[in-house]
Amino acid sequence: MTRITGLNTWDLRFPTSDLLDGSDAMNPDPDYSAAYVQLETSDPALSGYGMTFTIGRGNEVCVAGIEAFRSLVVGRSLDEIEAEPGAFWRSLAGDSQLRWLGPEKGVVHLALAAVVNAVWDLLSRRAGKPLWKYLADLPSETIVRAVDFRHIRDVLDEEGALRLLERQAAGATERERQLRATGYPAYLTSAGWLGYSDEKIRVRCREALAAGWTHFKIKVGADVEDDVRRARVVREEIGLERKLMLDANQVWDVPEAIEHVARLAPFEPWWIEEPTSPDDVLGHARIREAVSPIGVATGEHCQNRVVFKQLMQAGAVDFVQIDGCRLGGVNEVIAVLLLAAHFDLPVCPHAGGVGLCQHVQHFSMFDFLRVSGSLDGRVIEYADHLHEHFEVSLRMTTGAYLPPEQPGFGVEMKAASRERYRFPEGEIWRSRGSDGGTRRE
Repeated sequence: MTRITGLNTWDLRFPTSDLLDGSDAMNPDPDYSAAYVQLETSDPALSGYGMTFTIGRGNEVCVAGIEAFRSLVVGRSLDEIEAEPGAFWRSLAGDSQLRWLGPEKGVVHLALAAVVNAVWDLLSRRAGKPLWKYLADLPSETIVRAVDFRHIRDVLDEEGALRLLERQAAGATERERQLRATGYPAYLTSAGWLGYSDEKIRVRCREALAAGWTHFKIKVGADVEDDVRRARVVREEIGLERKLMLDANQVWDVPEAIEHVARLAPFEPWWIEEPTSPDDVLGHARIREAVSPIGVATGEHCQNRVVFKQLMQAGAVDFVQIDGCRLGGVNEVIAVLLLAAHFDLPVCPHAGGVGLCQHVQHFSMFDFLRVSGSLDGRVIEYADHLHEHFEVSLRMTTGAYLPPEQPGFGVEMKAASRERYRFPEGEIWRSRGSDGGTRRE
């Protein structure tokens, strides 16, 4: 019987602020970071890896959160976890003492995601399958048992979720053939970071067009006149026949969002992303009503399935944006996928950060095969940096993710990268001065 025998953590930080990669209106100088965990097992050849994403200072707090789960994870049997994945999740998310620091939100929930995803990495590696395939091959009853329906049963219960899954079972084999042949559609974020010059945006757009990209997202929200100019630049480069998405990263209040989106409407955006506080469900509903037919996308900072439920109930969202490291890992992601299918809303995951592309491709592919059964209006975010630090390369084709073939999540980082970017001991940080958080030159 394989058991989890050890838990190791790393505080990993990458100086992306040097080139303003990842910059937006709320986060002008991010250093993309990972609170990273490895779970060792009684099988020396089997380890599992997970992480949560931050942007620099405070990453050590998430690492401490991961450490807080040590006694709840080490010693557990993989067979027992696999048999009752929902009970395992509840034993962590519902721990009587750790819940006081949440419940089911904040740093502890971010840490929970890293640990839970590392366990699913273990399970799928042991099965010899990439995570999307491991999930897609599970019996419907097991998938339902993985979900905590507490606080969402007023909308969707176990019986309703089982019906959703069974409804898509018949066509899953054919959809898998389609997925393997053509991949899952993607959109590009890394041509439009807020700190980029107009000329750099033009160059990035031209490179992306030459590579076959058809969906482009740019950051907005720092200054409306600047936003109008930058949107015009992108439209001049990509034309009207391609999709343009805007991302305000929560920076506006509700009236500002409505006013600013009206100024940007002539550029025909497909959606406005995170137009206001991620916790303001009714604010999102008001914005959505005012800016239609421009869609509203949100979710990367939604703390749990309960907030997602409310966004859907209130008619506040057109595109559901899960983040596999902010929700409580695979189990809670499945809950949100089921809710989105119940409300017939497309899921377009957030992946603008280190390791997030590696995570969310699995969730979207599982959603296509077993939950929604559809690609309509669905795209996965793609940002083209930091992938070189992972042992398994992303498989991309023209504007699409090809399904991973290696077992697990694919988030194992190279040992050399873990050592070089470990904060503050790693080589990349030793040569920099300290500002009290992430070290800068």
